Amino acid sequence: MNKPLLITDCDEVLLHMVSPFKDWLDEAHAIDFALDKEDFAQALTRRADSSSVASEHIWPLLDAFFTTEMHRQTLVPHADRALATIAEVADIVVLTNLTDQFHAGRVAQLDALGIRHRVMCNQGGKGAPVARIVAEYEPSVTVFVDDLGQHHASVAKHAPDVLRLHMVAEPRVAAHRPPAPAAHARIDDWTEALRWIMGHFAEPLDAQ
Repeated sequence: MNKPLLITDCDEVLLHMVSPFKDWLDEAHAIDFALDKEDFAQALTRRADSSSVASEHIWPLLDAFFTTEMHRQTLVPHADRALATIAEVADIVVLTNLTDQFHAGRVAQLDALGIRHRVMCNQGGKGAPVARIVAEYEPSVTVFVDDLGQHHASVAKHAPDVLRLHMVAEPRVAAHRPPAPAAHARIDDWTEALRWIMGHFAEPLDAQ
C-alpha cells in the first residue's frame, strides 16, 4: 500500500503572512489592513484619504511583498515539528498560491526553517492541482490543509475523496473567519491538527 499524503498550503498555515504584510503596508505605503475583513478589496484603506485600495492595485502590492519582504514571515508555532512527525509516515507537498517566479524563494524560505518538502506553485482554485497530485502519488489517504474556504470547495469538487482540514493560523483573522463549509474539520493549532491528521492516516475515513 502506498503512503498517505499531506497537501498543505503555506501562508497562514505554515508561515504567518497577513501580520507581516499588514506591518509592511503600514510602514511602506501608509495603508491600513483590517484583519477582520476577509476580502482584501474591503480590508485595505489608504490613510491619506481613507479610500479603499482598488482591486487592481492589490496584486501588485502582494507581488512586491513576496519579492522583497518574505524574510518578514515567521513560522507558525509547531508547524515544523508537526511536519517532521507526519513525514515519518507520509509524503508531503506544499501547494502555495504564488506565481512561478517566487518558487525558488519559497523553497529557500521554507528550507531555512527546516521544512524541506516538495513545493508547487499554483494560481486560482486548488481542486484541479490537488487531483493531479493525488493521481501522481496514488496515496492510501490524502489530507488537504488550507486557510481559505474557496480552496476547500474547489478540492471537494475536483478531488472529493480528499480529507479537508481548514486552518487559519493568525488568531486575529481566525476570530472573524467561520469554518469553511466544504472542510471536514476546522483546527487552527498544529498540535491538535497533528493528532487529527495522524488519526486519519492510521484509519482512513470516507471523505465524501
